[in-house]
Amino acid sequence: MLLNSVKQGIMNGLHTTWTLGKVIFPVTLIVSLLQYTPVLPWLFDKLAPCMSVFGLSGEAAIPLVLGNLLNLYAAIGGILTLELTVKEVFIIAVMLSFSHNLLIETGVALKSGVKLWVVLSVRIGLALVAAFIINLVWPGGSEMVQYGLITANETAPVGMAAIFLAGLQKAVLGTLQLAMIVIPLMIGIQILKDLKWLNVFTGWMAPVTRGLGMNENTALVLTAGLIFGLAYGAGVLLQAVKEDGVSKKDATLAFIFLVACHAVVEDTLIFVPLGIPVFPLFIIRLCTAIALTLIVSRIWNRMELAAKRKGITYETKY
Repeated sequence: MLLNSVKQGIMNGLHTTWTLGKVIFPVTLIVSLLQYTPVLPWLFDKLAPCMSVFGLSGEAAIPLVLGNLLNLYAAIGGILTLELTVKEVFIIAVMLSFSHNLLIETGVALKSGVKLWVVLSVRIGLALVAAFIINLVWPGGSEMVQYGLITANETAPVGMAAIFLAGLQKAVLGTLQLAMIVIPLMIGIQILKDLKWLNVFTGWMAPVTRGLGMNENTALVLTAGLIFGLAYGAGVLLQAVKEDGVSKKDATLAFIFLVACHAVVEDTLIFVPLGIPVFPLFIIRLCTAIALTLIVSRIWNRMELAAKRKGITYETKY
């Protein structure tokens, strides 16, 4: 039975990798190439005048654009080239915790059936509101930040061929990294399913998922997203929608939770070398995810109830 579980897990993992890879590969390649065009500097110039609303200097647009178009590592590389205060770096970290790698992570969210406007409005909205509130209520953090041991040195490729090869390498490595995580994850999930251990796990998580307004079959999705990240959580969600009958409502609620709080270990610790307090960063993300999911769940339930009274199935209209 174990061998069959491994085989099925590999097949599930390959299928999920192919589905998500069709988003990750081209987006990574295109954005990597855009780094060496006038497009990104143009975005920096357009966004700079808006930064003061959130307590940021104009140059803070650089890590924000890099983080949203690429990833947190690119954003940190941008931060390291700037002289910023602790408050500015903390605000940038909070914003990027909610809103980063938008093109890829939005793409995989759409593959899971979540609406585009839901993903973008939640992620960007949370980033903007959080930055505005922190700037308003936190009077401290005016000292200049002291970066840790990490450096931003990176040799840029020279020539069109080198630039294209560098972008192609990033795209391939990004897809391979996805496969290296998703395939073992799917194998483990399949083994747990066949051994009936997954039922025990979902039973433990049942109070949490029910408290957030979701059915028990979303427990694995939340766990995968919290540990491995939104893209990898989407891989589990794709499988759960296919095999476990996760509804559109539960899939949307799960993603609303995960866009606010995912990859809690990596996405929190990555900011440690920047010299900012990371525990408050984690608390802000977790509390926001819980509060937002509960609010949306309650509103959705009321709208479903109102629709049923009129003889309408609300979820099919969503």
